[in-house]
Amino acid sequence: MTSINGSVALVTGGSRGIGKALVEELYARGAAKVYATARDPRTVTHPDAAPLALELTDPDSAAALADQAPDVTILINNAGASFGSSFLDTPVDDIRREFDVNFYGPLHITRAFAPVIERNGGGHILTIHSALSWFSMPGTDAYGASKAALWSQTNALRLALAPRGVAVTGLHVAYVDTDLTAGVDAPKTSPRSVATQALDGIEANALEVIADDLTRQVKAGLAADPAILYPQVAAGR
Repeated sequence: MTSINGSVALVTGGSRGIGKALVEELYARGAAKVYATARDPRTVTHPDAAPLALELTDPDSAAALADQAPDVTILINNAGASFGSSFLDTPVDDIRREFDVNFYGPLHITRAFAPVIERNGGGHILTIHSALSWFSMPGTDAYGASKAALWSQTNALRLALAPRGVAVTGLHVAYVDTDLTAGVDAPKTSPRSVATQALDGIEANALEVIADDLTRQVKAGLAADPAILYPQVAAGR
């Protein structure tokens, strides 16, 4: 079991949205220190957080981050991006950029920090995925595919890191009430709720956290005929 109290955590994308809520909740639960990353560390506003710069797509930046935060015991891979994409129309370089951020970015960070956490006596990694890991929706082709690949990455890393004393949790969530979803008219989960469930999952050593009803429905649909998830094309068969 991983205790938040007394831990040293690092949250990527810790300046806003879910990341900001995670930093606040970590301190509320007694974390000794929380590093919060951003491209511009001046955007990290929590008065107690240790802000650090990170370019998520640069493995050298990830390595430098591990040098600056050698006491980490909990890593939360929160940072990601959605640029809007279509596999048929979006330039392939733009699709590749989405994978660079959402798949390779967390991989760079995890590879840099796994030995750090192991040296510090073990700990925990939590990576935030999406309901779109399991469901395709127009305009999010590359985002969903990159998150599906990230889900697979998390499952593989869980197996690889368990013998080294590092537990791994994946968190899936649909719409979250942040500036990124301001134009979406749909039920949204609060960043605070996501942060609370994420840290509950870490402390319970959960393999997976599903943060809302929509995501639970999507996952349940995976066991059924694809027509359940995609009725708009099933109707034309």
